Amino acid sequence: MSNSLPRAFGEPLLQARIRSQPEDFRVDEIDAFEAHGEGEHLLLTVEKRGLNTAEVARRLSRWAGIGEIGIGYAGLKDRHAVTTQRFSVHLPRRVAPDLATLQDETLQVRHSVWHNRKLPRGALAGNRFTLVLRQVQGDRAQLDERLAQIAARGIPNWFGEQRFGRGGGNIGQALAMFGGQRVKREQRSILLSAARSELFNRVLARRVEQGSWERGLDGEVWMLAGSRSVFGPEPMSEELAQRLASFDIHPTGPLWGEGELRCTGEAAATELAALEDDVAMRLRQGLEQAGLKQERRALRLPVGGLAWTWPADDVLELVFALPPGSYATALLHELGEVGSDNG
Repeated sequence: MSNSLPRAFGEPLLQARIRSQPEDFRVDEIDAFEAHGEGEHLLLTVEKRGLNTAEVARRLSRWAGIGEIGIGYAGLKDRHAVTTQRFSVHLPRRVAPDLATLQDETLQVRHSVWHNRKLPRGALAGNRFTLVLRQVQGDRAQLDERLAQIAARGIPNWFGEQRFGRGGGNIGQALAMFGGQRVKREQRSILLSAARSELFNRVLARRVEQGSWERGLDGEVWMLAGSRSVFGPEPMSEELAQRLASFDIHPTGPLWGEGELRCTGEAAATELAALEDDVAMRLRQGLEQAGLKQERRALRLPVGGLAWTWPADDVLELVFALPPGSYATALLHELGEVGSDNG
């Protein structure tokens, strides 16, 4: 997470390192459904290390002797971590090769069961993280207090640096694409997502600076927790205030596209003011011309079950859960400057 982004809870409190070893960054998918137990898709829960999701998908296609189109997975997972996630493998004859030939020190199958359809993107309830920060420098009492605040209030729902490519280069490539440069189809999707993420982060930065990322402005559009459903704008009421306080709803920011902003009043004015410079205008126009529609994303990110321990004076272990499409680095950003030993 870029240190140029504002912090909602004040000045950075620590300096630390992460990913000194793969086990320091553990991610476990939270399943969204139970498998049927029958069908022609073999649902595999695998633990991987030193591999990204695409590499595992290619390996499964070779193992099964099918094209990669027959492999499904719900979300993307990092190479520099130990992660568990589901994959589906289409085997119409319900005959699977020996699992032992698939496994080694980088890939282990933890569970297998038959299912009746391919695993679609987004079919997960969230991710559970176990992060180990090493070489921690900072006041332990202050860090404990900030973590308690984060557990109670949530954090700004930033898009992480993964969206923007090495050195943030995806934004420059998106501008070039919008200017007429040809790109491959799969690259186009990545660059469109990066452009949308950049605009959203700019709006969220303005709301963090205002102190309004966790409360509603006049003309606010709200998102229902655990869904993409939105409603509003409507006048603030005691009921809305209670729902906001209980994390049942969240204020939102724009995922840019063609059409009118759904928010109005102060909320709309804040968004447009954050997106009026030349680069933002070019990104907005490019997304509109690409045919994307206006959508919304929650500004506030609840942190589920946050717990922390100090295994040593300079080692901090964090355990928490996040909904799909959110980034653990958003939490680390609120603590301070956390460097990675793997980029």
